[in-house]
Amino acid sequence: MIKTLIIDDEPLATELVLEYLTHFPDFKVLKICHDGFEGIKAIQEHDPDLIFLDVQMPKITGFEMLELLENPPAVIFTTAYDEFAIKAFDAHAVDYLLKPFSKERFEKAISKFRQMGNKIEPQQDSYGGNLIQSQSQRIVLKIKNEIKIIPFHEVKFFEANDDYINIYTDEGKFLKNKTLISLERILDPVLFVRVHRSYIVKIGEITKVEPYEKNSYILKLRSGATIPVSKTGFSRLKAILGI
Repeated sequence: MIKTLIIDDEPLATELVLEYLTHFPDFKVLKICHDGFEGIKAIQEHDPDLIFLDVQMPKITGFEMLELLENPPAVIFTTAYDEFAIKAFDAHAVDYLLKPFSKERFEKAISKFRQMGNKIEPQQDSYGGNLIQSQSQRIVLKIKNEIKIIPFHEVKFFEANDDYINIYTDEGKFLKNKTLISLERILDPVLFVRVHRSYIVKIGEITKVEPYEKNSYILKLRSGATIPVSKTGFSRLKAILGI
């Protein structure tokens, strides 16, 4: 038996997947979920082999849901938006079904799943695609048993911490399993600037740029934090701030 979940907030899409799965008796749908939070709980409870996952859902997106899982199951994305395809395959998706999809196209996706096996690699920095980078306006992380969503406009600066990043806000410091390089790709360059190999700063937080030792500088932020600036970072700052 292949344990399956459907995570989609559109009833018609859910019914279509259920109808098509009747032709595959070895697949058993254990639960139907209508948002990402419900999906996470169901995955933890049932440990499915495969999930059919929508991208645009209430609360958190399908991609954000996957980021919160240590060992995600195999995924077949089902969505009405073709612009998410690159990101889906960066997230090691088995397939990407564009709604409304035919029975024949669905069967091809099932065939791919059978060929690839039951599990996919754990997702690391799945924000590797190019088409949808600018649409990300927040970062999602898991703190103990809670999900926290931090809008980018609330962030003061980001700091590299090995394979993690520290996120600094008015509420304090938060840790996210993500690299600074992958984060830089999705941030709006009008709002954030990479000033050092270990720091990305919100431009609106900068109050001063001061010399520090030979050929180096530091930033003073509204919060009182001081951030080192590299040569390359200073060149970026000069262009952005007009100094």
